[in-house]
Order: sequence, then structure tokens, then C-alpha cells
Amino acid sequence: MTTAQEPLLPGTQRALLHRIAVAQAEGRAPSLAAAVVRGGRTVWHGARTSVEGHAPDENVQYRIGSITKTFTAVLVMRLRDEGVLDLGDPLDTYLPGTGVGEATIAELLAHTAGLAAESPAPWWERTPGSLRPELRDVLGEQPRLHPVGRRHHYSNTGYTLLGALVEEVRGAPWEEVLRREILEPLGLNRTSAQPQPPHAGGWAVHPWADALMPEPVEDLGRMAPAGQLWSTTGDLARFAVFLARGDERVLSAESVREMRTPAAPMEAADVVDGAGYGLGMQIQTRDGRLLVGHSGSLPGFLANLTISVEDDVAAVVLANCTSGPLLGAVGADLVRIVAEAEPRIPEPWRPLPEVDRAVLELAGQWYWGTQAFALRVTADGLVALAPLTGGGRRSRLRSNGDGTWTGLEGYFAGELLRPVRRPDGSLSHLDLGSFVFTRQPYDSEAPVPGGVDPEGWRGIG
Repeated sequence: MTTAQEPLLPGTQRALLHRIAVAQAEGRAPSLAAAVVRGGRTVWHGARTSVEGHAPDENVQYRIGSITKTFTAVLVMRLRDEGVLDLGDPLDTYLPGTGVGEATIAELLAHTAGLAAESPAPWWERTPGSLRPELRDVLGEQPRLHPVGRRHHYSNTGYTLLGALVEEVRGAPWEEVLRREILEPLGLNRTSAQPQPPHAGGWAVHPWADALMPEPVEDLGRMAPAGQLWSTTGDLARFAVFLARGDERVLSAESVREMRTPAAPMEAADVVDGAGYGLGMQIQTRDGRLLVGHSGSLPGFLANLTISVEDDVAAVVLANCTSGPLLGAVGADLVRIVAEAEPRIPEPWRPLPEVDRAVLELAGQWYWGTQAFALRVTADGLVALAPLTGGGRRSRLRSNGDGTWTGLEGYFAGELLRPVRRPDGSLSHLDLGSFVFTRQPYDSEAPVPGGVDPEGWRGIG
């Protein structure tokens, strides 16, 4: 039987190699390296290069640009999980005097704080960070362009503020905290703020001629938490596993799931593109597949990390050119190739080790008015409520330990489900956020809001 731990089939490997070869050739990238993760480990690595015999392996560093933001977001979520701060707290609580302190930490994470996308000129990505030694130099005289919380507007300066927040609370430089709290526990030994050999050089490729020009490599200073890091396909593959599954040494599975959950209002163009943003993670739908991760770019480099949690497949793609190959499309295609050619084999069905009879009593068919729903007990200890046919409101619910359940998603997210019993102890109905679910449509023996016609169901005559 094929399992996720076996090597990819030769046909799948060739399809992956073909995809990155086309990307490198058509995108005119000096080099392009990629990796695919399945079942929690790297199962494929490939590279293409313009220099014969010098194809990069999984240990060659590239600059990863804004994928750095996801690392910074993990540091902030750790502070939240430790109880040091709340995501709803305004920035001023911990970092007063910025002039934009009314924005909450969650709004900064989701790029909804209304801040400008960039720092004042000169362009920060091609100039030394020493030109912006203080936060006021990063923010400028007009740091906010939009009302707080009203729209998603990608902001590099917002992540500079989050890095400064981490430094203020931890009492140590961002880079030191990153190393201690993420890189070392996850074994990301080839991820660093400064390039470490072997590393790729960053190039600009002439748009109308096959000619190159080296790009400057600048230390971004205060802007580092938004885009400073260098990494490898090997390290980012391990980071992808963490973002999909969590790691209790760094951040729980529940917290990384929260990072992958949409947290920003979508613009009209985003709706068309099926794109969104969570807490430090980009979200998109492509070919019917939900993908999360982050892209990155700095002069001389492009990067992309794409994860399909449902398929248990992730892809990393790195290139050393300022523009050219569309790595987001490449990453999504690498995930699709593996997911379609070698679909995930589900775990064998197994009965529950034990059955809670009070929970089992809730299972089965229920009616909200005349619409039929099914409530199922799932293997992960949750219950799932969904219409029997067609679309409609659905949610998984988590037990609160007192007989009630809380919705985890959709319309019923955060809503309380309460089983209601008759005086003799038998189950009467379910109350879900004031909605009454009964065993029969408009059950006359249940307290249906508005009552039930005493003559009951009838024909049209």
C-alpha cells in the first residue's frame, strides 16, 4: 500500500521538474530551487540554474523577503499564548508614542491598521537601514492612509512595529528572540538575518535582453521584521510542516490554525482572485484548493511558501532575480501536481475507543423549521452539524465539558449549542444561538418560537 512516507512516483517527480524548468526558463531566473513536503517530510527537491554544474541544493540560502513576516507573526502569537498580551490590545499599551497606537495588535498582524505600505523615500528595500534608525523614521509624517480596521492594506511598516513590540516585551533584539524561540527549536539552522555561505547572489535581469546586473544587499535595520531573513528550501520545508501542524515547543496546532484563518476584510479584487489574509499568513483559493502560506520579494530575490493542509502537501520555491517567474503560481502548481497525481490516502476508519452516551444521544437527524440537518459525532471529539442536502449553515462544535458545545466556524462560530431536556430527562430539542432544532419539523411538543399551528400539517384543499 502506498503511504505518504514513500518516495514520489517517477512520473510525479518528472512533472515537478518540468514545472520548475519551465518557470526558470520562461522567467529567465539565474537559478531556481524548489522543494515539496508531503506527510510531514520533504519528499522532493529540484533546481535549475543558468550556470552549468552549479545547481543549488536544499542548503543554499536565498533571501526570502516577506516570508519573514510569518516568523514575526509567530513571535507575537507566542506572546499572546503566554498571556503577556491580547491581540485586541492597542499597540499603545506596550509601545506608546508611535502615533498609530490605537491600532490593535491583531489589526497590525492582518494588515488592517490603515498604515501606509512603505516607509518614506528613499525606497527602504534598496537603501541602508541606517537611514531609518527610529520608528518615527519608518512611519514618517503620514503613517496612516485608511481608517483603522476598515480595509486590508498590506503594510511593511506595520510589521516593523510588531518587531519593535517583540523587542519591547522580550527585552532583547528581534533577531535574538527569533533565533531562541523559533529557529533553534525547529532546527532551522540555515535561516539567518545575514547571509551565510553557501548563498545565492541577487540579480536584476534586463527586461529586453539576456543580461544581468547585481542587486545591492542591504541590512534593513528597523524594517528587518518585515523582510530581512535568508533561508533555504530545506529550512522552509520544515517551517511549512510547523505551519500546518504546529509544534508545542513553539506554537500549538490551534494557534497556527488561527493564523491560517481569514482575519481581514476582502477587497473587490481579492474576492475575484479568491485571496485573503490571516494573522501573518496569506490565504488563497486556486483550482478549488485552499492554499495558505506567504510570498516574498526583495531586490534580487523572489520566494514563495504554499501549503495545502487538506492535501498534506506544501511547496517552497526560491529564485535569485528581482522579477520574472511567478513563484506563487509555481508553488500552487507543485502542490496540485502531487495532490492530483498521488492523492492523500486517508487513514483507516476505526471506531471510537469509547462512546459517551450523552453525546451519542445528540447524533442523528434534526430540523430547523422544515430544513433537515444531521448532527454527527466525529473521531476528533467534536460534533458536526450540517444540512442533509444542499448548502447552508454548518459548523463543527467543541464540547465545553458541561454538556454544552461551542461552534468553531461559519455562521455558528462562537455560538452556544445547548441540549434541552424534558422534566423526565429525555431530550427535547437543541438550542443553538436561539435557533430551536427538533427531531420532527415544527415539533408541536417542542418550544418552537412563534408556536405551531394546532391543526398541524394539512393539504391545500
